[in-house]
Amino acid sequence: MFNRPFLLAVHEMKIELSVNRRLQPTPTPPVVMATCIDSDGKANIITLGMYMPISTRPPLVCIGVAPQRYSHMLIEETGEFVVNSPSISLEKEMHYCGTESGRSVDKFKETGLTPIPSLKVKPPRIKECFGHLECKVIQRHTCGDHTLFVGEVVATSADQEVMDGDVLDVIKAKPIVQKNHVYYSVCNN
Repeated sequence: MFNRPFLLAVHEMKIELSVNRRLQPTPTPPVVMATCIDSDGKANIITLGMYMPISTRPPLVCIGVAPQRYSHMLIEETGEFVVNSPSISLEKEMHYCGTESGRSVDKFKETGLTPIPSLKVKPPRIKECFGHLECKVIQRHTCGDHTLFVGEVVATSADQEVMDGDVLDVIKAKPIVQKNHVYYSVCNN
């Protein structure tokens, strides 16, 4: 009918998608760069599209990480991570950190990103990112092929120039959203 193998049927201008495409008709998720650290103090960065705030009191966020990822082991080991929010100007670095493994490369060195000390956890913040949520893992859940790490946000910091008082100005911050490895940001049009 459409000559596309992932399309199954058309019903009143709606198409049914195959199992491997079931998550397609959703809004574009934000992209974050989570930092974690091993027991020897070596930091790593993982790019994640599976990120979501889930509570304001207490402040909780969750990230989804596949068990085979190097960062999964580090977060399991230390119980801490930092959610760093990149702007679209970091698209190249963000993509690299999502496609290379920290087992074999130093992503800070390879991308030129700058680790800076966090306020309350051991993993560093990424200086070039506009926002940082420092988290301690309070729950873990196996959800299909990923582990959902629920982190309590114990400290938050942001670049002053992207804030309007204590509220993020997304037009100034230009956060990254993605769908199918195509990256976008927001604009005021």
